[in-house]
Amino acid sequence: MELSLMSLYTTEIYLDHFKILMDCLILFLQTNLQIMMSLYSICRLTKSQEWRFPDDFKFGVATSAYQVEGAWNADGKGVSIWDTFTHNRSFLIKDGSNGDIACDSYHKWEEDVMMAKNLGVQLFGISLSWTRILPDGYGTRINQAGVDYYNKLIDKLLENQIEPVFTLYHWDLPEVFSPLGGWSNPALIDYFAIYARTAFALFGDRVKTWITFNDARLICQTYKGLVGDITSVYPLGVIEYLCGHNILKAHAEAYHIYDEEFRRTQKGKVGITLDFTWSEPANMSNPADVRAAEQYIQFEFGIYANPILNYDYPEVVKDRVAQRSKLEGFSQSRLPQFTLAEKLRIRGTYDYLGINHYITLYAQAIEEPLITKPNIHIDAGGSRYSDTNWGESEEPWVKLVPWGLRPSLLFIRDRYGNPEILIMVNGYADASEVLDDNNRIKYDREFLKGSLQSINEDDVNVKAYIAWSLMDSFEWENGYTLKSGIYHVNFTDPNRARTPKKSAEFYKNVIRTATIV
Repeated sequence: MELSLMSLYTTEIYLDHFKILMDCLILFLQTNLQIMMSLYSICRLTKSQEWRFPDDFKFGVATSAYQVEGAWNADGKGVSIWDTFTHNRSFLIKDGSNGDIACDSYHKWEEDVMMAKNLGVQLFGISLSWTRILPDGYGTRINQAGVDYYNKLIDKLLENQIEPVFTLYHWDLPEVFSPLGGWSNPALIDYFAIYARTAFALFGDRVKTWITFNDARLICQTYKGLVGDITSVYPLGVIEYLCGHNILKAHAEAYHIYDEEFRRTQKGKVGITLDFTWSEPANMSNPADVRAAEQYIQFEFGIYANPILNYDYPEVVKDRVAQRSKLEGFSQSRLPQFTLAEKLRIRGTYDYLGINHYITLYAQAIEEPLITKPNIHIDAGGSRYSDTNWGESEEPWVKLVPWGLRPSLLFIRDRYGNPEILIMVNGYADASEVLDDNNRIKYDREFLKGSLQSINEDDVNVKAYIAWSLMDSFEWENGYTLKSGIYHVNFTDPNRARTPKKSAEFYKNVIRTATIV
């Protein structure tokens, strides 16, 4: 009996010690939950077998019309604002160049398709040139030569088991609309609707994935001087909001046209592609920095995403623009208001969401600026910066910050009900002519891992990754000084010879094995 009591006593001591140990373990886990989760994710995904994409995941490459096609005035094509801009203001292009010839894809389209086939991609992102199809912009006549070009390209892609992904608008607005104020003029909504209906009718029997606009933020906030010849009439901080307001309504009209007139027979999908620069609070324990990061996200991403995936502009955007406008002496907010009918018309106009992602920035709170000229960046509040440890490149937006992709995708999942996401543009840019592009491989590998981690760990509904870009091309204000291609293009060669870079083999292996090594 004595022995039994001693054993029981000893057991109780062990149990007490065990309970203390368990309490300590629970406390440790509670206080280090985020670290533990991160370690778990890293450990789980460092095993090669875990870096495997789902069977239904698709890989692709992309180009855009003005950047690769060339033939700027061939076969009845009309003039775009980028034709006019590069011809009349070449001093604003880094190397004084233009897209008159570019990669000459208008003539070398078969070679482009074979390059994509060699990579093994399932998707090929292409933008239509509005003025190649409707030369006058208005839709009074269709240019058959332009239609033939896209028909040949579509058919060749499908012949090689590659799905075309068509973007209606990738920045090359018909020049005829520039004197009207470009996208700041609501008249463009109707003209874009005509253009969209024409494209659906011409190509929708074979094209099943449509994007209305690529990167509305860059159209309106970065290339604001190109939305129309009106910068002397409308101050900055006004034009961006007018531009975005009309683009959102134009997108909705195109979506409804497809939904009501073409979806039943063509059975495709329509969405919009938005840029998402992740803003990370400089100090997570500082509520002001957290608030500054949220404001940047809402002013750059939410201002376009929220009306489509939720309802109306984000409240913080409406409140801050109204407040700043009042202080600046405006009689009403510089941010236009949607009517109830417009809110309902825009809401839900997506079958998927396209995302462009390049970089993450730290956001920190600053003292509210004094009254100045209207400025969308001051409206957002705060300031942002990058970390020097992220590496230097020729462009400030090209940094190796792969961890920013995951919270961007989580934001969309949590705020908007986990819609289907296509990562439409992600890739590395440098000024190098070398074919051993190891920095691009490192960049692509890490961002692909971020995509896969979001799928495996966070259940984010990412269905595709489209690398930017198939080949070096005209990079807007950087001309040909910046290289984004998986294939090198020799722009001093009249034949525009293409040569695969080392990254082409890397991407080809990722696609072939559906794994990242």
